[in-house]
Amino acid sequence: MSKRTRREFLHRLAAAGSAVAASAALPSLLQGAPAGDFRYAICNETFQDWPLEKACAVAADCGYRGLEVAPFTLANDVRTISAARRAEVRKAAEKAGLEVIGLHWMLAKTEGYHITSPDVQTRKRTLAYLEELARFCADLGGKVLVFGSPQQRNLLPGVDMPQAMQYATEVFGGLVPTLEKTGTVLALEPLSPKATTFLGTAAEAAELATRINSPHCRLHLDCRAMSTENMPLVEVLRKYRSWLYHFHANDPNGQGPGFGELDFVPIFQTLREIDYRGWVSVEVFDFKPGPEKIARDSMAYMRKCAAPAAR
Repeated sequence: MSKRTRREFLHRLAAAGSAVAASAALPSLLQGAPAGDFRYAICNETFQDWPLEKACAVAADCGYRGLEVAPFTLANDVRTISAARRAEVRKAAEKAGLEVIGLHWMLAKTEGYHITSPDVQTRKRTLAYLEELARFCADLGGKVLVFGSPQQRNLLPGVDMPQAMQYATEVFGGLVPTLEKTGTVLALEPLSPKATTFLGTAAEAAELATRINSPHCRLHLDCRAMSTENMPLVEVLRKYRSWLYHFHANDPNGQGPGFGELDFVPIFQTLREIDYRGWVSVEVFDFKPGPEKIARDSMAYMRKCAAPAAR
């Protein structure tokens, strides 16, 4: 074996060991449902301009038990959201019987942030704001930080994939101490190559998570994004089961589960097979059916597909 080949082999072996160690530490971060059951959540932007209290009440009436918050629905900069307002948001959810499970669209409608920028000051500024988001999430009672934000991760001119991986590792690795302190988990979201030029597959996201090497950095998988992978959606779930922390239910057409052609029966069967105990959270991008129809019909369809008779 050549020295170069040996080095590469040892590097892969060390990475695999790190992944196993991180996975072994993960259960202490999970407060999941009993095996075979599912906890359903919905993203709050589904309700568009509804008052928060009304959105929470309708979500709970539909059967959801969790609310996933897009920060821009409250403010473009979370640093402007007072402690009192944070407490109000948490109380509104709890009053309806919901819990805030975490954040997504973390950098939407912000300016000056980018995780793969070659500019060191931009990366430092981005890390500082991500730390603020982790604290904000914890203040709301949330645990998961879903990092999608394609515009703030796309490859910039002159930056190749290895460099982008290095920059992202620097930013997210720097976030780990705050994640540990707040008890939150960063869930990296692979997106369609049409949506982003960085982390366009679950494999790339898993590579980045392996580099970060912390139980506080896992994967988030989304049905719409997984539909663009080079393997069946259920195989993506199986292959990355040890990394999976959070899950979005939607159709490749951008609407809710049951609003398109994607069959969720095998999806729920696979989630049971891999013993997934995290949240199943509805995220849509096409709001035309209206908030209540999206929420109610998505829940009815998911329950039907997850029912014992559908197995």
